[in-house]
Amino acid sequence: MAGPEIPEDVVFGDLDRAVRGRLRTLSKDNADGVGRHLVMVGRLLDRDPELAYEHAQAAVRRAGRVDVVREAAGLAAYRTGRYAEALRELRTVRRLNGSSEHLPVMADCERGLGRPERALALAQEPEAATLDAEAQIELAMVVSGARLDLGQAEAAVAALSTPAVRASRGVLAVRVAQARAAALEASGRADDAAAELAGYSPVELATAAGDVEEEDEVVVFDLDEADEDESDEDESDEDEEGDEAETVDAQDDAVTDVDSGVDGPGAGASEETEIDTPEASAGAGAVDVDPEDVEGHAGRPQEGEA
Repeated sequence: MAGPEIPEDVVFGDLDRAVRGRLRTLSKDNADGVGRHLVMVGRLLDRDPELAYEHAQAAVRRAGRVDVVREAAGLAAYRTGRYAEALRELRTVRRLNGSSEHLPVMADCERGLGRPERALALAQEPEAATLDAEAQIELAMVVSGARLDLGQAEAAVAALSTPAVRASRGVLAVRVAQARAAALEASGRADDAAAELAGYSPVELATAAGDVEEEDEVVVFDLDEADEDESDEDESDEDEEGDEAETVDAQDDAVTDVDSGVDGPGAGASEETEIDTPEASAGAGAVDVDPEDVEGHAGRPQEGEA
């Protein structure tokens, strides 16, 4: 089965050196093809997750025993809502290289499958303590969402009240605030929920929620220049338009991440069954997945699995 088309400008060398090294077990031609598919997964994960998933599947068909390939497949499956498949792939990665870096994603997959208790169990594994600071915050947001799934609103707030979580910065801090606001709202503290978000602009909130479309065209009107145009009747229509508006591209921070504060499904779904309910889709699938996990640091030193 042929995979999706790869643009000519995509080359094997676009991959991080560490990832290229993990493909050394393949023949040169196969490594080149697999590597280029991985580059496409990294490029498309935010913009077109379904196409990224197709590229990941093409790579798996050619190199299914390589950890970085299975990692790409797991992250792409997660981003497209294929939670059972993502969980299987990331478990395989964990067996192959021993890394637990994707525990937050795995726990959120359990939420997506309607199993918040299992999400909490993953968060309590000893390996969770070895995660870096950002991953631990991601995991805390998943835990908060799982508590909400179980109707434990106060526990959901508590999960996001530790000093480490509150010390988050940048977009991650906005996402934490959104998750805390959802938990506070669920616990009947609407005023506190509103106060949690009051310090952020609508643009910051939309960006953190992943609601900013990439390459949206934003037109900025300069009123001073517009006035000058109106006073100069000899200016051509083309010149007037040029003076009145300046077009800029809006950046997409594409966060996903854990929208852990949104109510999720109840427990009891089988691992192979995707839950396609508003609760499931809202609660899971929001852990922030960095495309560089595919193109860049994806391969950790082999020890066991992920």
